[in-house]
Amino acid sequence: MFKATPPRNRLTLADTPNAIGLARLHTTDVLSRWGVHPDSVETAKLLVSELATNVVQHPNNLSRQDSSQARQSTAQTFEIALEMVDDIVRLSVWDRDAKPPAMSPAGLDATGGRGLLLVDAMSLRWGHYEVPRRPGKVVWADIPVSPVAHGRSENEAHGSAVDRTGQTVAFLETP
Repeated sequence: MFKATPPRNRLTLADTPNAIGLARLHTTDVLSRWGVHPDSVETAKLLVSELATNVVQHPNNLSRQDSSQARQSTAQTFEIALEMVDDIVRLSVWDRDAKPPAMSPAGLDATGGRGLLLVDAMSLRWGHYEVPRRPGKVVWADIPVSPVAHGRSENEAHGSAVDRTGQTVAFLETP
């Protein structure tokens, strides 16, 4: 029997500040056309925004002291990929920096540094991998096509969950 190819979409953007808003708009447009639940679209938009912000704010070859004019003349590209398989939407962001993403503790008064904490909290699972024959890495996150009641996946409701490494873990529910 013929099985349809899952919907996929890619967008390449320059790593400039306006790319973050464009990434959000693109994600909203694509996932809405695919029939993803509006609450999941909002989650995807937030997570894509956080991942794109990391690319724009932490470019691989420029220091924080570079002037904005020098930054604009050396803008590079990054890529957002959206894919829907069964009841999961995978959001992926490729950039040229091979350094793995790292969660950093953010103080109560910090105005940033919580992006990966949000990705961790709001996705079913997330991770990163190096790209063969291409510089950099891909950071990805999976979210449900439809929101899950009480923030729990179907597997969790049946006594198991998938941890951040992709391993299935059993647990006991307490009343």
